[in-house]
Amino acid sequence: MSLRISIAGKTDRGLVRSGNEDSFLIDTENNLVLVCDGMGGHQAGEVASRDACDIVNYSFTQIANALKEDAVLSLPAALPPLGDLLIKAIRLANRSIYFRSRSRSHLSGMGTTIVGAVIENGIINIAHVGDSRAYRLSPAGLVPLTTDHSWVAELKQSGQFSEAEAAMMVGKNVITRALGVNEKVEIDYRADRISPGEIFILCTDGLSAYADDADIFAAIKDCRDDINGIVENLVRLANDRGGQDNVTIAAIRVDEVASENIQPAVPPVTVGVESDEALLRENEIIGSIIQQEEKTEQFRIEDGETADKKRPLVWIFAIFVVIAAIIIIITTGK
Repeated sequence: MSLRISIAGKTDRGLVRSGNEDSFLIDTENNLVLVCDGMGGHQAGEVASRDACDIVNYSFTQIANALKEDAVLSLPAALPPLGDLLIKAIRLANRSIYFRSRSRSHLSGMGTTIVGAVIENGIINIAHVGDSRAYRLSPAGLVPLTTDHSWVAELKQSGQFSEAEAAMMVGKNVITRALGVNEKVEIDYRADRISPGEIFILCTDGLSAYADDADIFAAIKDCRDDINGIVENLVRLANDRGGQDNVTIAAIRVDEVASENIQPAVPPVTVGVESDEALLRENEIIGSIIQQEEKTEQFRIEDGETADKKRPLVWIFAIFVVIAAIIIIITTGK
């Protein structure tokens, strides 16, 4: 028996905001699903969330073997093959967004959350940064598979405040971790065994900030045979609660599970930041991607600039790489 899954996804602007800074990706060939919630003014959040999806997708479709075989990029602990690739791809996305936010003034300060799921033999790999979430839909309710990287989540975990008290606090939506904010990023990861019939949900806080887990479960408990219905119901729920934010939902149903080469489950773990050597290698990879974008004229032109008037991003990136290398050499004494 081979692996077979069904996936549905939708993003919605909501009822208040004029634009949509969320992005999502469904790659059925690689059994990969991403949901991102961008931040930053003047549509910079949209750029960040789209870049995260693009870089992770490129990592899986174009450079997967190179990332797997590069010893410099090796993770400190052995993970299932696609989980390993997902972590490396998210690191590259962080590096890309971090660079772009510093190379264009109108993109300064942009960043994005990300929650990604990729299924391989017998398991679902889940990685996330920020407050976009993953759930398993069980017969009795929703099972959270991620913990928000947010100020309010940290308050609740400290035990100093109750759920209700934390929810009333000013600044509760401030996140403590995101892609593109720092040059390195910690990523939370887990791998769970899967069974036929199981359903997993990925969402941005456009849903979870306005509906609790019980509300979400009530909206979808009767839709197990209709993942499109799950997605539509949850988008409707977010908008029924005021639609104050963009909302993005993806739903995954496991139809069949491979019976051979089952990968082991991995308990929740935080993958620490990469080494300086790995950082420089990531710079090389992102530089190569940018060169490819410019050669094929697929690089996004923002703010109405024309290609011949726009300063080539690859040259800016080259300067950025040199400066980063000098800083690393000075600080490490190498």
